[in-house]
Formats: sequence, C-alpha cells, structure tokens
Amino acid sequence: MDTVACPDCDLLQRLPEVPPGSKAQCARCGATLAARKPDPIDRPLALTVAALLVLIIANTAPLMGLAVAGRRASTTIAGGAYQMWLQGQELTALIVGFCAVIAPAGYLVLLLTVLLAVRYPPAPHWVGALLHWANRMQPWSMTEVMMLGILVSLIKIAELAKVEPGIGMYAVGVLMLLIPAIASSLDPDEIWARVAWAAGDAPEPAGEVRGAEDTARRPAR
Repeated sequence: MDTVACPDCDLLQRLPEVPPGSKAQCARCGATLAARKPDPIDRPLALTVAALLVLIIANTAPLMGLAVAGRRASTTIAGGAYQMWLQGQELTALIVGFCAVIAPAGYLVLLLTVLLAVRYPPAPHWVGALLHWANRMQPWSMTEVMMLGILVSLIKIAELAKVEPGIGMYAVGVLMLLIPAIASSLDPDEIWARVAWAAGDAPEPAGEVRGAEDTARRPAR
C-alpha cells in the first residue's frame, strides 16, 4: 500500500491497489485520490487496431474526386502532399505529410507495440521509451485540422467543379474520432505499473485488493 496525501485536505492515507473501473476517495473530504479506467489495456488496444486500419484506408483510398467539363481526377492525402512538392511548396508538403501521415502512423504503431507488450506482464524495459515517444507524436497527429482544411477546400472548389467525396475522406472522419477515443481510454499509470513490475516490484495479489469504496471510508493510520 502507498501512503498519499489528499490534494484538498492534506490527510495522509494508505492507498491500496485500486481495481479497474473504481476509484479511491478521501476519508475526510471525499476528494478522488486515485482512479483506474475500466479495461485499461484491451479497450485502447482494440481502438488502436481499428485506427491503424482506418489510417491505411485514408491514405490509400481517394480522398475526393473532381469533375470539370467531363474530365475527372482524384487524389489521396500522400498524393496531395506530393503535388505540393512538385509545385514548389516543399515546406507545406513536408508539414502536411508529417502531420497527416507520418505522425498519426508513428503514434499508432508505437502505441500498438506498447499495448501488445504490456498485455501479458511483466512488460519489457523498453516499453517506457516507446510510450514516451508515442506521447511526443500524439500532439502532431492533426487529423482534425486536416479535416477542417478539407471542408474549407470543398466549399471553395464546389463553385468551380463538381466535388465527389471519396472513401478516404470518410476514413479521415472516423480517424478523427478514434484518436481522441484512444487517448481517453488509455491509462498510462497502468502501463507504468506493469513496467515497474518488470523491474521487480510485483503488484499485490488480486485477493488482497480491496474495493475503493471501503478504502475511502477507512481512517488513516
């Protein structure tokens, strides 16, 4: 058990392992001392796999199609960045390619590796480094900014040509929802706890773990 101080009233209390989906509250003021998300590994793992599949579709399927005077053309996200490069907009092409393709792919691949590695603890020692780099890549995965840019472009292009949304655009919309869902369901503390287990600090057996509600009412010793 760890001894923690309540962030609101400073009462020192012993905090046992909190079961998934539960939380521990201060015995004096009721403030939350610790909380664990339900299914902290398998749920973000499933969402990450789904996001990777959607990312592949978003980068291989046509993003949108244009029809002007009987002529049709379509492009993908990577194809659009490549065309920017050919037109002399190298910096813009690099930013679009990194934020729309490289950063999301790197974040999801690193996170998938971490979640698979910690699914059966003890986790390897390199998991912490991968989790650190995944957290560094996540802010650069700007799928929502890309979707906003696509919608603005559609409004402007619609006056000049017939625009046909492609499968890639719908995939980007789904990806825009999946990445925040992964972040909200992921519990970094659970991952770090399994890394600590690999270092020799095994958690308490499940039979010795007490409910959070009982812990909240137990006075400090």
